[in-house]
Amino acid sequence: MFRFSVYTLISVIALVFILPFIYTVSPYELNPDKILQSPTLEHIFGTDRLGRDVLARILEGGQTSLIIGFLAASISSIIGLFIGINAGYFKGKVDKSITIIIDLFLTFPTFFLLLALVSYIQASAMILIIVISITGWMGMARLIRSESFAISNKPFIKILNISGVSKFKIIFKYFAPLLAPIFLISFTFGVGGSILAESGLSFLGLGINPPDMSWGSLLSDGKAVIDIAWWVSFFPGLMIFIITFCLMQISDFLQGKANQKEMIK
Repeated sequence: MFRFSVYTLISVIALVFILPFIYTVSPYELNPDKILQSPTLEHIFGTDRLGRDVLARILEGGQTSLIIGFLAASISSIIGLFIGINAGYFKGKVDKSITIIIDLFLTFPTFFLLLALVSYIQASAMILIIVISITGWMGMARLIRSESFAISNKPFIKILNISGVSKFKIIFKYFAPLLAPIFLISFTFGVGGSILAESGLSFLGLGINPPDMSWGSLLSDGKAVIDIAWWVSFFPGLMIFIITFCLMQISDFLQGKANQKEMIK
């Protein structure tokens, strides 16, 4: 399942970014003669209520969703890594202060916090990346903090501290490699969560605005005609499912491998 998920994920990402150079149908072209046309050889995924090609729009919207998902997850993971290492390594007042900040963020359900932030800001791809990053670092920070506590108590770290090795070098040369497995697990999980967050916001009309598109906004566009044109919302939803399912499977596999190594130790 792991290999299947990896190959599927790579294939979908490659198709989303490469296929538009081959399948040159415009995602914005209106065609009143082909409104809500079911899937055919001419329009593989059918057309929407304005006669636009659904496949072309899925490819265009997929680029937006994937860029937002991966960039937001990258930023939030780096923030969580930095905060978690500092909390676990320095401990004391630094750890208490960081723990209070994490708990304050976790007090509010993440999606409702997203809604609150986006409702006061004109949404765009960059704004969504920033907002999702701000609300998505806490899980990574808690995991890294917990593991950093264990690493900081290891004998070789204590020897390095006694020897006067700079804290910067200890953190980046010795902590970072040991924390890499947890970082990768949390990152893959975060990408799926970021894509779902963007899709949810766009579905509610608070995310990507026309003429720009994402899988979430395409899913929202199709809900008004789902009774007579299932394909308009089905295919964007299918793409969201495939990507998030593959990412979750990869995350579960990495977590299982990490747990096996811990048991061996």
